[in-house]
Amino acid sequence: MSVLDDISEARKSGKTQLAQLIDPDQIQDFDHLADIAQRAEDSGVNHLFFGGSLVTQKMEFDIVQALKKITSIPVTLFPSSPSQIDESADALLFLSLLSGRNPEYLIGHHVTAAPLLKNSSLEVIPTGYILVGCGEPTTAEYVSHSFPIPYKKDEIAASTALAGQLLGMKMIYLDGGSGAEKPISESMIATVRAWIDTPLVVGGGIRTPEDAKRAANAGADLIVVGNHAEKYPNFLAELKAQMG
Repeated sequence: MSVLDDISEARKSGKTQLAQLIDPDQIQDFDHLADIAQRAEDSGVNHLFFGGSLVTQKMEFDIVQALKKITSIPVTLFPSSPSQIDESADALLFLSLLSGRNPEYLIGHHVTAAPLLKNSSLEVIPTGYILVGCGEPTTAEYVSHSFPIPYKKDEIAASTALAGQLLGMKMIYLDGGSGAEKPISESMIATVRAWIDTPLVVGGGIRTPEDAKRAANAGADLIVVGNHAEKYPNFLAELKAQMG
């Protein structure tokens, strides 16, 4: 089953899935990566996302290839540029930054990536990516030179998400960004959910199982957690238990 089909089927059955975002800059060595993958397996993580807004570290091994060898969890690329495309992965989020007006992140990088993806075996998932202001400016905002959707502007977020769906996006991703001070509000998630039919991904600022539960109850189909799972090894298991 494809990654998108798996998320869609879970949505139809009323189940909220869990993804862990692995930032290449946070990986120390192979043993560290193996530990992350094992905790994800033990905690019932459904998907692994791989990528980051700003990748500064050069690893001595291919992280995606290593993940494919040590875990059965599907690996989906979450790239900020075409340079992060890796054929070893299962899928790629073909992200268009709908909340911004920087042409490079709306279509520019996509033109560069298209020839690389034309004959690729990667499952390409057109995804409307919407940054939401959840406190201090994040790396994603700085790198993309774009303003996020204001925190309490639910209708703007919903209209943006619907525009993405009407343009043919297969998935919508609401993200507070790495290091977000607070999670996206239940009100915004619920409003977006009511306006679109595609799977809804929500990430950023989720630091407690209760945060995840509220996002799930508001309508998130896939919840993404990142650095917090690294800081607190039991977090994923507690979160999955809370989500049921």
